[in-house]
Amino acid sequence: MHIHALDAYRSKESLVHRLDARVKLVLAVLFIVATALTPDEAWLAYVLLAGLLLGVVVASRLGVGFVLRRSLVALPFALAAVTATFSTPGQALLTVHVFGGDISVTDAGLVRFVGILLKSWLSVQMAVVLTASTPFPALLRAMRSLRVPKVLVAITGFAYRYLFVISDEALRMMRARAARSGAHSGKGGGSVFWRARVTGGMAGSLFLRSIERSERIYDAMVAWGYDGDVRILRAQALHLGDVIIALIFTLLLVVIQWVARLSW
Repeated sequence: MHIHALDAYRSKESLVHRLDARVKLVLAVLFIVATALTPDEAWLAYVLLAGLLLGVVVASRLGVGFVLRRSLVALPFALAAVTATFSTPGQALLTVHVFGGDISVTDAGLVRFVGILLKSWLSVQMAVVLTASTPFPALLRAMRSLRVPKVLVAITGFAYRYLFVISDEALRMMRARAARSGAHSGKGGGSVFWRARVTGGMAGSLFLRSIERSERIYDAMVAWGYDGDVRILRAQALHLGDVIIALIFTLLLVVIQWVARLSW
């Protein structure tokens, strides 16, 4: 059994897919850092960043709809910044009487919230393009080639791979519950307390099974000589096209940051 929904990679024939994984990783990090450093009121810079991102999405042939759907995962986390609308000092736009006190939505707070929302949304879209256009093992090799600490690379690799292992265990447990619970396995069967008790038992059992499985896998890996490092048989040299694309993309980010400071 394999959970294909957790695999973010989408095989395509595109310029972005052919780009070296090290270059894609560096450029994605640069884009995210540049987006985070953009001032909140530099709206022209956000438009330029969105245009640059749109160009990358089109070049990747992943589809704008696909990237937008995947980026919606950041929306609940970005909404946590809604408190900035009434906690940032500024001119009051709206005042609401709550619990015996007044809460005012300020203009500076609203700008701050919109800025955080745009930064999160653009950054997640770039991360979606990176993971959807690059196989995960290639990302791990790129991280090690860029001298990322091997402990961090190992943790990242295990976290990704164990999503599939835990999902397999959870599906087997759900099938076992459906086979043993009889009438309660239907959509409307079982009370709320029964469902809560069964769910709690499944969560505890899944936790114990995951620990046991991880110990067995780790023992097997150590027996085969694993020392926590990702082995690279031969480091692939960067092509001239990869370097040119990296320089052009970096230059565009620098220009956008200059425009952001100029307009702000």
